[in-house]
Amino acid sequence: MKNQTLFFAFFASFFLLISCQEKGTEIVSNELEEIPLSYAQGFEIQRAADYWVLEVTQPWKGADQSFRYVVLEEHAQLPDGEFDGVVQLPVEDVILTSTTQIPHLDLLGATDRLLAFPNLDLISSEKVWDRIRQNQIEDLGSAPSANIEMVLDLEPDWMMISTLGSDVKNLELLQKAGIAAPINGEYVEQHPLGRAEWIKFTGVLLGKLDAADSIFRAVESAYLEAKALTDQVADSEKPSVLSGVLYQDVWYAPGAESWGAKILENAGGAYIFKENEGSGSLELNYEYVLDQALDTEYWIGSADFASIDEMGAAEPRYRAFKAFQTGNVFTYTGKRGPKGGYEYFELGYMRPDWVLKDLIKILHPELLPDYQLYFYTQLDE
Repeated sequence: MKNQTLFFAFFASFFLLISCQEKGTEIVSNELEEIPLSYAQGFEIQRAADYWVLEVTQPWKGADQSFRYVVLEEHAQLPDGEFDGVVQLPVEDVILTSTTQIPHLDLLGATDRLLAFPNLDLISSEKVWDRIRQNQIEDLGSAPSANIEMVLDLEPDWMMISTLGSDVKNLELLQKAGIAAPINGEYVEQHPLGRAEWIKFTGVLLGKLDAADSIFRAVESAYLEAKALTDQVADSEKPSVLSGVLYQDVWYAPGAESWGAKILENAGGAYIFKENEGSGSLELNYEYVLDQALDTEYWIGSADFASIDEMGAAEPRYRAFKAFQTGNVFTYTGKRGPKGGYEYFELGYMRPDWVLKDLIKILHPELLPDYQLYFYTQLDE
């Protein structure tokens, strides 16, 4: 009797499998499967049969809480569990709050889904500006946080929050209004490719993870290919590099573990502050910087000056440095949008391979003889 029962159970399972195959139906599980990430450490992706779970584990520096969002495929049911936001695919209208998020839409072919943005003048994307000129994108104001009343009236499918701004204070209000507000903590990532990998976060929210993964892999490949050019550069051949500027008698420069310092290292530069630990911005006094960097060969990242003369006039103490005297001063303001927005602060996170190639061209021009600087420009007289 037992063998007969097993036979019928097997036959029923076999018939169900054949029936599903004939109808083109997949037998899938609703168990969550982890989607591995290569560099990003601030978020996680899990997928089930008809939904995705995004968890932001590092929404800001030093955070002791995480945020979970569920992204439902079309006609999917909300799974059990607690979520900080629910996104229903397909997505038609979104709001962004940081220029670094805009390249994600452009690259994923979703620029037309941008509904609103705070302070449109900061944007450099020509694709977005085409829509701005046609009055298809709302300006949410230039205050530290987006105009929340406008956001509620617009009712986007989701609004991406950057924790560098003040929009976090509106999370509870957005949640009560039923507007998903996924937090983008890309700036916490210190590996250059870690920040770029956040395009996968946006990809899930748009139902375009495969496209996002393909775009990221191309960026990764280009970055590693460029980095390989400097792997054999001897320490003795790495030029010394100063970075940062004075602001109210404090010299701000990238810490040794920061995104900027790591790209300088990958470009074959000897960063003058490589012993100064920190993943954020260092705060140094002028006398210390002068002592450490007086004879530095290059100065990269010198803020917004139109010329080296203007730079020296704005702060005469800059004239003491060898890099200033020899004209080896480079700034990231080479490209701007229609209203002056810096493309570096928009596209740089997503294209660290271009930033890296710029720096290699500056520090080791013989390694990229035919390459033209994209973000950076040399200050002239």
